[in-house]
Amino acid sequence: MTNSRLWAGRLLCIALSSSGVLAQEATASQTPDYDALDTLWVLVAAILVFFMQAGFGMVEAGLIRAKNASNVLMKNLLDFCFAALGFYMFGYAIMYGTEGLIFGTSGWLLMGAESPVDGLPLPAFWFFQAVFAGTAATIVSGAVAERMRFVSYLAYSFLICAFVYPLVGHWVWGGGWLARLGFHDFAGSTVVHGVGGVAALVGAWMLGPRFGRFNPDGSSNFIGGHSMPLVTLGVFILWFGWYGFNAGSSLGMEDPGLVARVVMNTTLAAAAGAIAAMITAWIKFGKPDLALALSGALGGLVGITAPCAVVGDGASIYIGIAAGVLVIYGVDWLNRLQIDDPVGAIPVHGICGVWGTLAVGLFGQEILGAPTDGLFYGGGFGSLGIQSLGVIACLGATAMSMWIVFRAIDAAFGLRVSHDVELRGLDTEEHGIESYSGFQIFTTE
Repeated sequence: MTNSRLWAGRLLCIALSSSGVLAQEATASQTPDYDALDTLWVLVAAILVFFMQAGFGMVEAGLIRAKNASNVLMKNLLDFCFAALGFYMFGYAIMYGTEGLIFGTSGWLLMGAESPVDGLPLPAFWFFQAVFAGTAATIVSGAVAERMRFVSYLAYSFLICAFVYPLVGHWVWGGGWLARLGFHDFAGSTVVHGVGGVAALVGAWMLGPRFGRFNPDGSSNFIGGHSMPLVTLGVFILWFGWYGFNAGSSLGMEDPGLVARVVMNTTLAAAAGAIAAMITAWIKFGKPDLALALSGALGGLVGITAPCAVVGDGASIYIGIAAGVLVIYGVDWLNRLQIDDPVGAIPVHGICGVWGTLAVGLFGQEILGAPTDGLFYGGGFGSLGIQSLGVIACLGATAMSMWIVFRAIDAAFGLRVSHDVELRGLDTEEHGIESYSGFQIFTTE
């Protein structure tokens, strides 16, 4: 009897163990086969891009007057918060929900959504795309600085990342009509920076210039920022984060050579852009201007963002040089048009974004992954034509959409602060704080 009970107990244990093993095997078979290295790389890259928010904040705060520094920093904080929620609720579905020609139609609030990249969890892919959306949104804050109402800026931040940016993103990265034509924008010269630059242009134009920026005869007055050390720190933070922005767009480490090439090209273009901008400013204005040299570095980074994976190292230097020169002349063009951009966001992101996208059609190489060879490598005008079409379509749609968005916001809240608020500063009037409380400047005669 005792032996019978003993054997019965043993059989029961074996049965339970076997069922447990089977349950574990069933659970394991249902677990997605994620790639740990690819996931880690994408998350690290996304965190680097997120840190770029700090870079934008430092650049913009330093290039405007102290009385508005806290306001622009508040906008840099909250635009990412609203961008993340807008992209979570609506943006991801429009951008990646389905592979329709115009926009996606599924995955609202990420319900039923899937990652389009094998081996990459949906939360990791969503986070990487969300920080890109936040980057597009925050580009505008500097161009409208010192005169746009805070509540209006918050509404803009949500709407651009919920609807406008994802629409263009779907055309290029979500399987839309431009992707099917062979349009190439590896990390977003047009999708991110062009969209942000054009939105900044529309916003700055509709707001009008700051009081005292231009004279009745059309001449301009320089309104200096309050802290070049902050600007310099911000540019280095942005350059640092750009390695995640560009190299992270590989969305994995299956091809380490590709990632390394992107990092090298990014470095060369930024360096060439800074040098070219410095030399151009030196010749044009007689002094090597720090702010313009820093803007040249950013212009080089924006310019190389689209072609960084499909061009050689020599081409990246040419792309950076051209971007650095374009930044200087872009600032001059805006002054002639009497469009007030306190931080140079429109030349850096808009003009250089267009240039970088077109550069794919000039310097792209099929052997490096371009859809076809560019003009300078015997490919003719085919690639350049497709890149041009993509730029016109994406930026044209952005301009029309943002005009509607800003007009609606203006009707609901008003876009611009009053003249008295602008003179006193948005820090105290909109937030009740001072950026440098307790500091006073004394002069002696």
